Amino acid sequence: MSVRPPLLFYCQHSVGLGHLTRSYALCAHLAEWFRVVLVCGGALPAEIDPPAGVEIVPLPALGVGPSARFVSHDPGLTVDRAWGVRSEILLRTLRRVRPAVVVVELFPFGRAKFARELVPLLELAREQGAMTACSVRDILVTGRADQAGHDRRARRLANAHLDAVLVHSDPRFARLGETFGEADELDVPVRYTGFVVGGDAARKLARERRVVVSAGGGLVGEPLLRAAIEAQRIGTGTPMRAIAGPLMPADAFERLREAAAGVPALELLRSVPDLPAELATATAAVSQGGYNTTLEIVRAQVPALVVPYATPEEDEQLRRARRLEQLGALRVLEPERLTPASLARAIVRLRDFTPARPAIDLDGGRGTCRELWELIRGELRPALLSTGASP
Repeated sequence: MSVRPPLLFYCQHSVGLGHLTRSYALCAHLAEWFRVVLVCGGALPAEIDPPAGVEIVPLPALGVGPSARFVSHDPGLTVDRAWGVRSEILLRTLRRVRPAVVVVELFPFGRAKFARELVPLLELAREQGAMTACSVRDILVTGRADQAGHDRRARRLANAHLDAVLVHSDPRFARLGETFGEADELDVPVRYTGFVVGGDAARKLARERRVVVSAGGGLVGEPLLRAAIEAQRIGTGTPMRAIAGPLMPADAFERLREAAAGVPALELLRSVPDLPAELATATAAVSQGGYNTTLEIVRAQVPALVVPYATPEEDEQLRRARRLEQLGALRVLEPERLTPASLARAIVRLRDFTPARPAIDLDGGRGTCRELWELIRGELRPALLSTGASP
């Protein structure tokens, strides 16, 4: 590409690392087509490298703390002061970059608390002539107490401030209207990009006889990892590598470390630099059902068991896992049935399981680039490419 238009990408992760991981994967692809500036509003773990060729602008981190309260992760800033500093950085960055495209992750379909900084960002972006888009995963949370009211507010915000909605899904698998009740009332175009999967799809790695157990960032992963440790004590017949995750609280990891002492053929790690490679080289995998890890499992075609994290308010992992199980891509153990004995039996049964390759689009990184490029070349913002840039 002769000229790369500037693109500003906003990501706010609050509990786990799924949103950040997907944003990193997206920005790695977008950097081949655009000059990408990624603004991050959550804590950035040192264990995860940002994508090459992408400028990172960290905001004072806000998110959910250990007591489930909304907190500032910067000890030098109160929540109120962090809001003010974040807004200053956001708008200053927007004026400096003058992007052709602004992409906000999830908002307004989630992150309602962050409207105070995102609405001004989107308003100023449009004043500067930028195209605005939302980046959203395949399945949304649907368990809010006032879900219908939330959806109406999200629809009004989308119609007022967005030029497009980019859904990182294959429409044959999941469509926005299944978990967003106001989809038919959206005035902005909804584009399906395919699923976004990180790592290098082309690399071929040799498999090692090992079951890899992981729980994403690890903030809520202690029950799964503890059950896996005890399952290995009972006996799975396969060496196990258990990966806690960089966000697992220190006291939780210490409890797991004590539980793992003396368990044969078990390796407990705090984190790994490349989870996709761990999955690609394993002969079996056990994980929670987050978007990123689940799609990495599907791409790697590793025999896998998913134990989704599910609450009355959070059912997206369970929905995704059940659909993939119906396609023969993995197996599911319902979270309420998780015990060391049930997990040990399920791991043993993975030896006889050959996962199917479902007919779903896993090239959502490039699909996102194509959709954005078509949008800014089209009627929405034709002046943005007056330089004659082309991919």
